[in-house]
Amino acid sequence: MKSDIEIAQSVELKPINDIAKMIGINEEDLLPYGKYVAKVPHQLLKKLEDKPNGKLIIVTAITPTPAGEGKTTTSVGLAQGMNRIGKKALVTLREPSLGPVFGIKGGAAGGGYAQVLPMEDINLHFTGDMHAISAAHNLLSAMIDAHIHHGNELDIDARRITWPRAIDMNDRALRQIVISLGGKGNGYPREDRFVITAASEIMAILCLANDLSDLKRRLSNIIIGQTRKGKYVTAGQLKAEGAMAALLRDAINPNLVQTIEHTPAFVHGGPFANIAHGTNTIVATKLALKLADYVITETGFAADLGGEKFFDVVSKYADLKPDTVVLVATVRALKMHGGMDKKELKQENLEALKKGLENLKVHIENVKKFGLPLVVALNKFETDTDAELKIVEDFVKGMGVRIALNEAWAKGGAGAEELAREVAKSADEDGNNFHQLYDWEAPVKEKIEILAKEIYRAGNVVYTSKALSDIRKIEKEGKGNLPIIMAKTQASLSDDPKVVGAPSGYTFTVREVFLSNGAGFIVPIAGEIMTMPGLPKVPAAQMIDIDEDGKITGLF
Repeated sequence: MKSDIEIAQSVELKPINDIAKMIGINEEDLLPYGKYVAKVPHQLLKKLEDKPNGKLIIVTAITPTPAGEGKTTTSVGLAQGMNRIGKKALVTLREPSLGPVFGIKGGAAGGGYAQVLPMEDINLHFTGDMHAISAAHNLLSAMIDAHIHHGNELDIDARRITWPRAIDMNDRALRQIVISLGGKGNGYPREDRFVITAASEIMAILCLANDLSDLKRRLSNIIIGQTRKGKYVTAGQLKAEGAMAALLRDAINPNLVQTIEHTPAFVHGGPFANIAHGTNTIVATKLALKLADYVITETGFAADLGGEKFFDVVSKYADLKPDTVVLVATVRALKMHGGMDKKELKQENLEALKKGLENLKVHIENVKKFGLPLVVALNKFETDTDAELKIVEDFVKGMGVRIALNEAWAKGGAGAEELAREVAKSADEDGNNFHQLYDWEAPVKEKIEILAKEIYRAGNVVYTSKALSDIRKIEKEGKGNLPIIMAKTQASLSDDPKVVGAPSGYTFTVREVFLSNGAGFIVPIAGEIMTMPGLPKVPAAQMIDIDEDGKITGLF
């Protein structure tokens, strides 16, 4: 069996100008990055503002398991399948972070015969967006310490600086550090930390900004810490937003690539969905909606994370209304939610599958709470039995929901045609009463508790004294009317990563709350959330190599 990279390297790519022409983009509106990648100026949106939008399809999933669900593969395969049945479709995805690429996960450009290409470029440096975000982030970090060193006119309290440093790599040694050692000339020693670039607030800002003006406004609003009197200090007070935006001038432009079957794709932005909103850029999605009749947008992790955050937050900031939702599931993952060990998943186990269906049920119910229709995409594996597939199909249909098998990994677009037809019917015909779950103007605790009880199925919510103090501070400063981006484990519906299936009635604990003022949301933290991952004992980096001709191997 060929690996993903071997399949990808066997494909003859079309010049990016040809891909652009397929969706009506002229050569003069492209900024080429070699033969097969180009940036599309975000200003093109203004030229297209009178064109009607296509249909917006949101791809999400059940709670992730080590068995895998295949959300990116489904998104790419669905776009290919829709084009095969005569629908003009475009897929929008997030950019991979180098941390997961070299850590555990490996590549993140889809899989099998449903990939975006050139996958080596996309998974590595690509067009430099990640590096631009890291540079803008660290420029602000440097300006904070330089300001303090040169007199500290803003009276910044070095003990209350909340702005970290950033690098796009897994490195546990950088989680907590001490800086400015070595004497007076090196500044004032203090504790500091690094976050991975995908966890940077600047990543979230880039993905939520509508244009350069909006980007600068959001950058200016970043809170970097407090004064000794407890007042917030912003990047705007340091006069940092102009230079930061200059570093992001090209990064705000969406990246155009192609799938294995030459379907156009935007790959742009990469926030994590367990600590941010987990969706590609608003600019890329809006541009895609002007260029295609159907746009498939992937959201991170499960429907309780990236899905909910798109519905409650991103859609309102972007003024977008989803037309339907694709909920990805696999028999393998459902059996894990039913208590099966990963090593035993090749065996038929109908009882574990039936038990695991409760996780799927919760996610279906959650999507319906937003007034949206949906289609369950059941990714088929070789080891799935007819009896197992029928149990899932009957269960989903019993809930009044469309379902289709998906074999895009093995067959490309041809394996996703059934799914494409169901999704097109849902987007075109099914009832849609889309709405947010909560009112942004509600008190912070009320918004948190709506999410915890309605989406995560908690019985009650408790707050640490720090969390309560954080909420009081946020509301006192007049920021309580921002939406909620919950930071919690992706491995469970609950705040405990060890609890699989469909937990309910438990106690959900919020341990602290911080304000992402530039991005424009409030982040309650439930459980232990890591913003700087570490490499595993055997990292994926050990498998990656390059020969003297420049051919890369081992990248997933």
